[in-house]
Amino acid sequence: MIGHVRPESSIQIGEHTEGHLGGWTFNLDTIWTTVIAGAIVVALGFWARNQLTKDTEDHVPTKLQIMWEAVVSTVTREVEGNLGRVNPTVVTYAVALFFFILAANWLELIPSQPNDQLHLLPAPTSDTNLTYAMALLVILGVWTYGVRQKGLRGYLKHFVEPYPWLAPLNILEELIKPVTLALRLFGNIFAGAIMLALIGSLITWQIGGIPVGGVLGGFFNIIWKLFDMFIGAIQAFIFALLTVLYFGMAGGEHDDHDEAHDKREGRDESADKAQADEKVDDTDDGTGSEGEKEPALAT
Repeated sequence: MIGHVRPESSIQIGEHTEGHLGGWTFNLDTIWTTVIAGAIVVALGFWARNQLTKDTEDHVPTKLQIMWEAVVSTVTREVEGNLGRVNPTVVTYAVALFFFILAANWLELIPSQPNDQLHLLPAPTSDTNLTYAMALLVILGVWTYGVRQKGLRGYLKHFVEPYPWLAPLNILEELIKPVTLALRLFGNIFAGAIMLALIGSLITWQIGGIPVGGVLGGFFNIIWKLFDMFIGAIQAFIFALLTVLYFGMAGGEHDDHDEAHDKREGRDESADKAQADEKVDDTDDGTGSEGEKEPALAT
């Protein structure tokens, strides 16, 4: 038996629905799918806020509230366990990024390609324009956060640590961070889109003149979409985790100093409390001794 695939389905790489304005070229499909993903996240945020602030009759937290608090507390605990205390807004920013990238990645799974020339809902993260833009926003936020935490001189100082001659390598590493952050997300999501296109081409597969591609293509399509959902979630998590990591590295020493200062204040408060308790005990002992002596004098 001989199986073959007719070359009727083509895989288009880097082709988008384009618009032109003032000499600029815009990938319209990336723009509208980015807006859709953002709208989904905003709508989910308002819905979650409504559910989280809902006052139940028995004053028991809703399931969504319990789940949300568990997720945020777990992420915060893991981050602080590995990086020390991080500004709470960093965790919030990373969680928002995670849900936005997750929604953007999963748009690809919705059947929305009426023909080979038009794809209504491609994953916007399979376009480097979006991934580079997100990575640029992250690294600019990291630099701003580092300067605000340590000051300009304190933040620039880490480029010459531990040795001044490592400054070129440290600067190069800092400039490569957004590139690797963007390309990692783009590569994985774009590879998933290629796999979906390849599986779609199995529809024309024939074995000995018997068309079996429809059954196999449908089966593999379901399996791959489930796997692609997992890959999309993992990549969203990695992007958010690296974002928190970069923020933690940018303000690490300052946060460690604050944490040590808080611990020192806690120890001082404990010592003061212990001294106050000792004074109270001494006063009680003195009062008790006088009380014991009084009956003896009366006798």
